[in-house]
Amino acid sequence: MTPRLSIGIPHLNDQAALADCLAALAAQAGTAAPFEVIVVDNGSERLPEAEIAPYPFVRLAQEATPGPGPARNRAAALAQADLLAFIDADCTAAPGWVAGIIDYFAAHPGVGVIGGEVRIRLRDPARSTAIEAYEAIYGYRMKMYVERDNYTATCNMAVRRALFQAVGGFGGIDIAEDRDWGRRATALGARIDYVPSIAIETAARDDFGQLRRKWDRHIGHDFAEVRGGTGRLKWTARAVAMALSPVGELPRVLTSDRVAGLRARSLGFATLTRLRLYRARRMAGLALFGAPRSLYEGWRQGQ
Repeated sequence: MTPRLSIGIPHLNDQAALADCLAALAAQAGTAAPFEVIVVDNGSERLPEAEIAPYPFVRLAQEATPGPGPARNRAAALAQADLLAFIDADCTAAPGWVAGIIDYFAAHPGVGVIGGEVRIRLRDPARSTAIEAYEAIYGYRMKMYVERDNYTATCNMAVRRALFQAVGGFGGIDIAEDRDWGRRATALGARIDYVPSIAIETAARDDFGQLRRKWDRHIGHDFAEVRGGTGRLKWTARAVAMALSPVGELPRVLTSDRVAGLRARSLGFATLTRLRLYRARRMAGLALFGAPRSLYEGWRQGQ
């Protein structure tokens, strides 16, 4: 039977998380139209063959070019369905995720792309860590990405295959592939909708070092687009604004429905302040010395 939805999952050395991701999808097999899953390994020390073996609807492929973008492109090339979805190996789809994607596209023929909600999965729901509290508020602001910035994060994205082929594939690790793809899709007139009911969960990063590496990648990509002396002046002004920005974020932290209690809000705000000051310092360093490539190329080695 031809699947209605093809789900691509890039994978690199995270077999335990992938097993949880596949189990969450398998739980939806009886409640949705037929779907397939294509796991694309991107250079793991061990292929996740044991993790996919229990699931007949899962195929394993490999992509030698480094980066989740090329891995997703490989999945899209192998897909059999007219609808494509992407989820990361360290994420778990909420119940109804598969059916929600298929049903939304059926009910909205003018929509080419959808981005769903991303929530942080707490290790201890009664006592979040500082990183969990921060990422719960700021880690995945999907509504803003879609409605303001015209893209959706690829950890929870679905698209009509015909549109994906028209736009072209994702870029590699030298570019912010989700933002770049969204810009190209929007330039072709594609409509992107934010659909909060199509939700996934993901664990927060383990420590502040992982947050630094994430933002090193984004900062390097952003600076690579800076052109000329005027661009550097604007970049420097952004660095100063970044250092001052935590105070302006207090209302968001205090009113967010993604954390509960003064302790979690305090931890989230402290981590936000620490990270924004780090980002400001990195941005100032690039304004003085350049070399953005070292930031985004170091991301994969330290992820």
